[in-house]
Amino acid sequence: MDARQLSFTDVEYGNRRRVSRREVFLDMMNATIPWGAWVAVIEPHYYVDRPGKRGRKAVPIETMLRMYLLQVWFSLSDEGVEEAIYDSYAMRRFMGLDFAREQVPDATTLLHFRHLLEKHRVGEVLLAAQGELFAEQGWVMRGGSIVDATIIAAPASTKNATGQRDPEMRATKKGNQWYFGMKAHIGVDAGTGYVHAVSVTGANCTDLSQVGVLVRVDDQVVYADAGYQGAHALAGKDGGEALAGIEFKVAARKSRLALLPKFDQLLESRQASIRAKVEHPFLIVKRDFGFTKTRYRGLAKNRHHLNMLFASANWVMRARAVALMGAAA
Repeated sequence: MDARQLSFTDVEYGNRRRVSRREVFLDMMNATIPWGAWVAVIEPHYYVDRPGKRGRKAVPIETMLRMYLLQVWFSLSDEGVEEAIYDSYAMRRFMGLDFAREQVPDATTLLHFRHLLEKHRVGEVLLAAQGELFAEQGWVMRGGSIVDATIIAAPASTKNATGQRDPEMRATKKGNQWYFGMKAHIGVDAGTGYVHAVSVTGANCTDLSQVGVLVRVDDQVVYADAGYQGAHALAGKDGGEALAGIEFKVAARKSRLALLPKFDQLLESRQASIRAKVEHPFLIVKRDFGFTKTRYRGLAKNRHHLNMLFASANWVMRARAVALMGAAA
């Protein structure tokens, strides 16, 4: 955002003894995200002001993008994020708003902006562009991926306007527990843990069915947990040509692990330490961003939401890595 003159509120808050974790997080994300590049992805689809056009002037793209990201990161409704920005100094500063000159965009404006992003699948485009940037900067190692999936619950109640559950969500059993919702499948770089691919299905979809869309063309090895037994045979099936030549390192089942020779157990332990990288983005999305239940109906809207969440998780991991390197220097 453009630099602006300090207000009395800025001066007052600058004298605080302690800065909140929210403000630290927002400052970190503000300094990490390449705003110009993200705005450029959205710009072709945005409502631009034309000569002679009547009506209210369009809110700048970056302002709407920042407001939308606050909604994503803090798991807020359209009305909730509008009110939170009015209440929170950290959020207002992140937005770059001066209430003496401008107000927070209203909930309806944010709703239209979110629908615009969903319609043009901007979340997928931003994640792909982020992956290209990471590769150009040498922040990923390539050659190997880790695949995994997690279940995201959806409301099972039928007490809603339609009187029915979300028709695109499914039920599945894991262990002795039944779940209703969807599955988020991801592929991450084996060296760094950055997410490069996201797929969303009903909860009853098998993990194996999404392997083909989660690996990269130059991957030579793919790590997976015990739920991916049989991945080695995928290349020989219809549509599995892209998996030819990939070595799958699938974890042994717990019942078999204790029977393995000592050397194989050590090898399994080392591979488990590599697979653990896939848990980091899941942890950020679920714990830090609070995404443990679906916010929208249908897989398409939730797919866009997850792409934005995992792209944001990549920036969080990148910022933390830079901070660690700075501390070690």
